[in-house]
Amino acid sequence: MKNKTYNKKKILVVFVCAAAVILILVGRLVYLMIFDAEYYQKKAEALHEREREIKAARGEILDVKGEVLATNKTVCTISVIHSQIKEPEKVIKALAEALEMDEDTVRRRVEKVSSMERIKTNVDKSTGDTIRNMELDGVKVDEDFKRYYPHNELASKVLGFTGGDNQGIIGLEVKYEEYLKGVNGTILTTTDARGVELEGIAEGRVEPEAGNTLQISLDYNIQMYAQQMAEKVMEEKQADKVGILLMNPQNGEILAMVNVPEFNLNDPFTLNMEGEDTEMPDEKRQDALNQMWRNGCINDTYEPGSTFKIITASACLEAGAVKLEDQFSCPGYRVVEDRKIRCHKVGGHGAETFIQGIQNSCNPVFIDIGLRLGVDDFYKYFRQFGLMDMTGIDLPGEAGTIMHKKENVGMVELATMSFGQSFQVTPMQMATTVSSLVNGGRRITPHFGVRVLDEEGEEVKRFRYEEKKNIVSKETSATMRMLLESVVSEGSGKNAYIEGYKIGGKTATSQTLPRSANRYISSFIGFAPADNPQVLGMCVIYNPQGVYYGGTIAAPVIKNIFESILPYLGIEKE
Repeated sequence: MKNKTYNKKKILVVFVCAAAVILILVGRLVYLMIFDAEYYQKKAEALHEREREIKAARGEILDVKGEVLATNKTVCTISVIHSQIKEPEKVIKALAEALEMDEDTVRRRVEKVSSMERIKTNVDKSTGDTIRNMELDGVKVDEDFKRYYPHNELASKVLGFTGGDNQGIIGLEVKYEEYLKGVNGTILTTTDARGVELEGIAEGRVEPEAGNTLQISLDYNIQMYAQQMAEKVMEEKQADKVGILLMNPQNGEILAMVNVPEFNLNDPFTLNMEGEDTEMPDEKRQDALNQMWRNGCINDTYEPGSTFKIITASACLEAGAVKLEDQFSCPGYRVVEDRKIRCHKVGGHGAETFIQGIQNSCNPVFIDIGLRLGVDDFYKYFRQFGLMDMTGIDLPGEAGTIMHKKENVGMVELATMSFGQSFQVTPMQMATTVSSLVNGGRRITPHFGVRVLDEEGEEVKRFRYEEKKNIVSKETSATMRMLLESVVSEGSGKNAYIEGYKIGGKTATSQTLPRSANRYISSFIGFAPADNPQVLGMCVIYNPQGVYYGGTIAAPVIKNIFESILPYLGIEKE
């Protein structure tokens, strides 16, 4: 009797437990089907959806007048979906032939078990259309965009280029990435459990958003002409490289920036120098490419030499350390402490005023006024003029000034710095500082970016740039314009003289380190009209062979450019 009662209780417990489990399962099922249905529906859909990306068209880059400098070409990406391929040998043979690829390479990719495998990117649209028309099961042809530069080498180190993912790598392409890149779209297709696309179900599609257009201050015609002049002088003088800058000294807009040799933007991974070994080790090849892509105007520093006398003169005039009528004597050298520092004119200039000293580019005169100024004030004005800061140009990789620590500067160092030696700046820094000293004393920010436009050409953003006022008085600035005009009309810059125009400017010839190598940098900075500068030009020639004086070889380059572009810019002869 007791056993029967015990068994009944045992059966009842089991029944209750089973009922409880069933209730829990039913409750969970109800919860999943009603309250959590949307979540699991999305997960189920995700298992049966395949997503393909649609690349957004990158925004164009236009010059100041609307000339297209960077745009896009339609290309195709060829992919295969392993589970959908019915005739693999047919697919392998067809793709290898159409894409001009090794059959073994195509086979490895076709036979790889994956949801989607890329066979080749950046395929010409005509080839992509041919493959699409073959209607091969499992083969997908998606249209894509490849960056295209209509003018090949023009302003290559300014514009920069994009990588395989269409993202900017150097230059303006990377600096303005956020405006140019756009938003990619997607294509969604539905598949069965085997991964085969289901017929009769429409593709889901999220359209891409094209990037915005960037309009810059660079002028295609001016850039092209300046580049031709740079190539000409580089060939004539067998120089290592040549840099040319042209900018508006009133607002910092850059009209042209040349760094020859340039490279082909549509083929940026091919070295541009004759005789380069294309089979060199990867590391060495990458170093060579990095050098080829360098923008010398902003990435590299140099000893400015006598063009820096513009800055020394401005500081000394501002501080009252010199007056125009001050008298000097140049015997061909100046002894500072135990160092005999020579003038470029071995026999000396004799007696001369300060005006004649700057016209003659006389080192002893600038040693004298630099020592009068003193180390503390030299550094004060060096900083006040902006030389210790970056220019703020809208290009990546700007180099800073290389300067002695003030506590390490003695009289000899101060003497050599006064005429532009024993420290280094970038050409862009020199052009910007001189612009600021002759425009009335406003430190401007050099730049390319002007505005951003949408697809309809409507302005969505205009860029604004910092300006610092009163880095030098208007009176000192006017005096410097007068002095530098006399350098061209009467002094060492006479090879930049253009009849009918008032041109201001300064020449320079500096020796690179080590001095024993006898390598020189020749340069000239000029601006016009001298009494109201609207354009400033700078030419830097690195390691010219034969005659290397800046006044002889660099000044004529800026003269030739000015003769062409001043009328083009609407600056008439007086």
